[in-house]
Amino acid sequence: MRTRHFGPAPTDRKDWRTIQTLLPYLWEYRGRVLLAMGFLALAKMANVGVPLVLKEVVDSLSGPQQLLVLPLTLLAAYGLLRLSNSLFGELRDVVFAKVMQRSIRRVAMKVFEHLHALSLRFHLERQTGGMSRDIERGTAGIRFLLNFMLFNILPTLFEMGLVTVILLVRYDARYALVTLGTITVYITYTLVITEWRMIFRRTMNEMDSKANTKAIDSLINYETVKYFNNEAWEARRYDDTLQKWEKAAIRNQTSLSVLNIGQAAIVAAGVTILMIMASQGVVSGALTIGDLVLVNAFLIQLYMPLHFLGFVYREIRHSLADMERMFSLLEQHEEVKDKTDARPLAVNGGTIRFEQVDFGYNRNRQILHDVSFEVPAGRKVAVVGTSGAGKSTLSRLLFRFYDVWSGHITINGQDIRDVTQLSLRQAIGIVPQDTVLFNDTIYYNIAYGHPDASRDEVIAAARAAHIHDFIETLPEKYETLVGERGLKLSGGEKQRVAIARTLLKNPIILVFDEATSALDSKTEKAIQAELRELATDHTTLVIAHRLSTIMDADQILVMEQGRIVERGNHAELLVRGGVYAHLWQLQLQEEQEEPKFAVGNGLVRES
Repeated sequence: MRTRHFGPAPTDRKDWRTIQTLLPYLWEYRGRVLLAMGFLALAKMANVGVPLVLKEVVDSLSGPQQLLVLPLTLLAAYGLLRLSNSLFGELRDVVFAKVMQRSIRRVAMKVFEHLHALSLRFHLERQTGGMSRDIERGTAGIRFLLNFMLFNILPTLFEMGLVTVILLVRYDARYALVTLGTITVYITYTLVITEWRMIFRRTMNEMDSKANTKAIDSLINYETVKYFNNEAWEARRYDDTLQKWEKAAIRNQTSLSVLNIGQAAIVAAGVTILMIMASQGVVSGALTIGDLVLVNAFLIQLYMPLHFLGFVYREIRHSLADMERMFSLLEQHEEVKDKTDARPLAVNGGTIRFEQVDFGYNRNRQILHDVSFEVPAGRKVAVVGTSGAGKSTLSRLLFRFYDVWSGHITINGQDIRDVTQLSLRQAIGIVPQDTVLFNDTIYYNIAYGHPDASRDEVIAAARAAHIHDFIETLPEKYETLVGERGLKLSGGEKQRVAIARTLLKNPIILVFDEATSALDSKTEKAIQAELRELATDHTTLVIAHRLSTIMDADQILVMEQGRIVERGNHAELLVRGGVYAHLWQLQLQEEQEEPKFAVGNGLVRES
């Protein structure tokens, strides 16, 4: 036996929740909204008054010629009502413009800020193309919803009420009954068919977002596509989604035609019945020619917006579906949040301490096991180990992209979970292994470390990162565009820009996550000298692949499978003859073999 469910459908609840999300933005300007609605009511009353005046004009012209002065007055009133309808409509738009545009701006800003507040995990799993399309359609949906729900559906219903009252007062009740019956059938038919069509629209939206995601992902990875000759493969993947979108779009258009034909038939039947009734009234003498014109004008005036109402209702449902996807982003949980009593980090030297830290990106796979170490203020500690040992995870936890499972990470004795994320990240500067730049100028990308810095300070940071001389050789110098993700620059050039902007930020704590791995040996040595000088005044954590770059570290931590297996300075670890000594020997062999390999293959490469 099937269980019957009563109450609103899940889709209706989602639509109402979407509208509720928007209401606070309108309530902020409720004075303007009410004023706009007042102008709207005046415009509609003027619109309904037009057929009434037109009836008097027609009846007057049907009378004796000596009454010609009367129609002139009525014609002037007719023109004034027409003008009033347009005037009050424009005043409504002027008053409401600020409400609509400010609401769109604030919603877009809220979504943008929320996306930045979400965890790194969300952004690693996101589909950028689809998400950007959802936001684009959602903001367009807000614009449509505010415009047409307030200024089309409500005024059309208001006008229907006025017309029905006039027909009841001035004419036989049958006129009002036929009018209301036609409207009821029309609206019922529109709602039923539109609900049936919504599945096609939602499918179109989903396929559109997926196609956009695949297109952007493929274009961002243009070089990879070319390396593996997979242009045809990418085109097929893209076209597979477009085919599903095409199928949904065809069904959407076909169902639209079914809806329009049915609406036209309902309106035609209603108009025909009312005109027959009015014509019979004229023939019998119960109605005048002016009454016939009045009924006809009312019908045309009423059914035109009613026909448009069907379109508006469809589009409002579509807009709500679009807004639903955008607002769903606001429902994404912020994995890392400040506590309600979080205070700014008090930075006095910057001693970092990891205390028995356990962590994993997924609960079924632990990455760090009981990790404990200290980076004293103003000292330099390096972390080395094979790939997958958990080295880079340390920097992500320190920056609080994730929270530890157990244990503590403190700076000057303050648990980083008890301080604000803003103050924590202000105190730390990171140069990651994989540097991604903004699609802007070199100057912008360096200045991003401290947007309020002077030009001299930006150039000084570029000099310290040994990239100023290179920039000066470019035709547009600091105004050179770096391209999408900085692809117009080499790996080493991008890394030097990243180092420059971190130096410009001038934080008390520095983290270098294999920061010089993309540099050639000469540049690396020059920058290492700068970094060594910088580290004397900063607490520095270096995650290194090349052991020669961290020989001067005050302490070196060796990690294997998420655990610290050795610790000490360079000389102590070599004497111990353990994992570090083995890694050191392997790298010495690689450096000895590398020149032979490069010459033998005719290659010149950056190490």
